[in-house]
Amino acid sequence: MFRVDADEWQTRAGRASARYESGATRGLDQRQLTQLANAAWAAGLCLLMAGDGDGANDWLRRAAARYRESWENAPPDSWGRPIAAMKALLLAGDDATDAARWALAAGAEDATSAIGRYAAALARLVLGEDVEARVVASTLRDDDFPRAVADALVTIAAADRAGYLLAIEDVLESFEQRSDFLEDVPVADTVLVLQRLAASREVAVELPPSSLLP
Repeated sequence: MFRVDADEWQTRAGRASARYESGATRGLDQRQLTQLANAAWAAGLCLLMAGDGDGANDWLRRAAARYRESWENAPPDSWGRPIAAMKALLLAGDDATDAARWALAAGAEDATSAIGRYAAALARLVLGEDVEARVVASTLRDDDFPRAVADALVTIAAADRAGYLLAIEDVLESFEQRSDFLEDVPVADTVLVLQRLAASREVAVELPPSSLLP
C-alpha cells in the first residue's frame, strides 16, 4: 500500500509541473504533446491528493487540452488520448461533452480494440446516453479488458447501485494491487472518474479508506 503525505504530494506536483514547463519551451510533435499532457495530468492528480482543488482543476484542464492537441498526427487507435481528456475534465468538474463527441466522431464505438470501445462507453455516459453506453460497455466483458471496470460501466449505465458497489470495490482493489502507475502517481483515477459518473445517476457509493484516494 502506498503512503504519501500532503507535503510529498505537493512536492510531486511541483516536479510534474516543472517537467511540463520545461517541455513546453520546445517545438512539439504529437508524442511530445502527449508527454506534456501526461505531466499536466500528474500535476493535477497530485494537487487533488494534496487537497488543492483549484490548482488540480487548472492542471487537469491543461492536460485535457494537450491530449486533444496531440490527437492530430497521432498513430491510429490512440484511444488513450480522448479517454484521458474525458477523465481529466470529469475530475475537474467540467463539461466533457466535447471530448466525448470527439471520441465518437473518431470512430471509438466501431473500434475493434477494447480500449477504443472503452472510450466509446465513457463518451456515451458523459453524454447521458445510457442505453448506448450499456450496449458498448457490455462488449468489454468478453474482451481482453479489466472485467471490474466493464462491470462498473454497465452498472452505472443501468443505474444498478448494488451491482455498481461490487464492481467499484473490485476496481479499487485492482489499483491497490498495482505496482506501476502513469507518471508514477499512485492514484486510483479510474475509481474517481467512475464515481463522478455514478454520482450523476445517484448510484455513487461510499468506498473504504484508501491511500490511493483523496
